Amino acid sequence: MKEPQTPREWLLLALSDFGIAVVADKGMLLEVEKEYSIEIEQNGVFKLIWKGKVVAPFQDLAELCHFIQMS
Repeated sequence: MKEPQTPREWLLLALSDFGIAVVADKGMLLEVEKEYSIEIEQNGVFKLIWKGKVVAPFQDLAELCHFIQMS
């Protein structure tokens, strides 16, 4: 398996590793379990959204995935 090259590929790998289900894949916006969405911004920041409201920006994918798991 080749190493992820883009922020989107890294995000998909992290979600898979943490067992977080992707509900809908809309390109640069992924809807995941627990009513969260993750927007991939051009600068490599991942914006976590819950029910349409921005929760926080994340650069660390492990931190993002832990946040989703703990909520």
